[in-house]
Amino acid sequence: MGVVAKMDQTTPLYVFIVLSTLGCSYAHSLTNISSAQLNVADKKALAVAAEVAGYADVAKQIIELAVNGAAQNRSYRRLTDFTDTIGNRVSGSHNLEMAIKYMYNALKQDGLDVYLEPVKIPHWIRGNESAEMVLPRAKRLAILGLSSSVATPPEGIEAEVLVVQSFEELKKRASEAQGKIVVFNQPFVSYGETVAYRLNGASEAAKLGAVATLIRSITPFSINSPHTGMQSYQNGVKQIPTACITLEDAELMQRMAQRGQKIVVRLTMDAKSLPAADSFNTVAEIKGWQHPEQVVLLSGHLDSWDVGQGAMDDGGGAMISWEALSLIRDLGLRPRRTLRTVLWTAEEQGGVGAQQYYDLHKVNISNFDLVMESDTGTFAPVALQFTGSGAARKVMEEVVKLLAPINTTKLEKHGEGTDISPWMQAGVPGASLHVADSRYFWFHHSEGDTMTVQNPRDMDLCSALWAVVAFVVGDLQDMLPR
Repeated sequence: MGVVAKMDQTTPLYVFIVLSTLGCSYAHSLTNISSAQLNVADKKALAVAAEVAGYADVAKQIIELAVNGAAQNRSYRRLTDFTDTIGNRVSGSHNLEMAIKYMYNALKQDGLDVYLEPVKIPHWIRGNESAEMVLPRAKRLAILGLSSSVATPPEGIEAEVLVVQSFEELKKRASEAQGKIVVFNQPFVSYGETVAYRLNGASEAAKLGAVATLIRSITPFSINSPHTGMQSYQNGVKQIPTACITLEDAELMQRMAQRGQKIVVRLTMDAKSLPAADSFNTVAEIKGWQHPEQVVLLSGHLDSWDVGQGAMDDGGGAMISWEALSLIRDLGLRPRRTLRTVLWTAEEQGGVGAQQYYDLHKVNISNFDLVMESDTGTFAPVALQFTGSGAARKVMEEVVKLLAPINTTKLEKHGEGTDISPWMQAGVPGASLHVADSRYFWFHHSEGDTMTVQNPRDMDLCSALWAVVAFVVGDLQDMLPR
């Protein structure tokens, strides 16, 4: 149905023309507004809404190309080729170095402006590792050492186990921890809350004299699959070996402990940390035609853990950030501002590459229009998450309306992402993908993170959303208000 705005003598022609470009529900609410009643802010909002609505045809072209056209399944194929060729890509590894070279060449061949920015990143090697329960019965335990963990002595550590379900229980049983291997069997509440045990468990146990820690993997679901990740030793606290175990084994030892059975585990790890390694953030651009110095940044991280293929975390995010530029280029579009895709290095070690990028480029922070990150999987998109001023949110609410053909017109609060957080904390608007991620932590940081998790249509939808948002924001007359 077309707009049914009525023009009377008190409705200025300017307002009527603007309303004619908007949806009828919005128009109905404003048709009887006189010129005197419209303040500057109202006029600005109407003008922005009309400007964004003018991109409806372009948005449809991008979506059609990504979902049904020649680019259908392309991001999925690119991810398949990449992960099958390179495999996993942990910080400091030869595989990560090869991944950066692979992507540099692929982006170049795609006709984009590509360059590398050098950074220093952590280099930790897992080495050989094993664990087995000795008492009350013999059982092999599946483990994955945690990043930056120290090694055990060459002969390993064999010690009695203390099982606790929380930091509070550990404190209450502090007198029992001396000389023990502490097993944390904390329930999964949410990743944001439960990950504290992986991050801080080793140091909290070491303060009480524990000789090692085994942490229940941070996942709500398991098929005897351990999940690795980052952990942090606290300054001034003895560093003890630490690894994740499976949900099943953590619960098994909890039940044994509740029966009063003595549990003994033998743990062997020869992990080591090496000097910082040379690496690069990989950058690809479509230069803006009017304001090339102003930037809309799209991103995902290229590194992964040293298990699985790193397809979901975060190969998919990297590929849709490349695909967005490809879609825009394929349609012959060129925005006012530069669209810059950054494939971060060493995100898994705490956003190391991204922090160095921020430190290098923050001098030009006023030219960063929007920073975007995809790092929670590329499952079916549900919404765009956004952090910014109230005025910027109003603009973005109009932008996501353009995504009606793929039914993702919802704008949620709180853009998120380790790699873009420094920018958002400094006041730059930030956006992230909200996807149907109920299975994300099933595979996260585990051997299960492979191409089998990925779905080509979901990746097409994510690519379309990413491209529409980046292009429209990058081509508007004005930058997003801070």
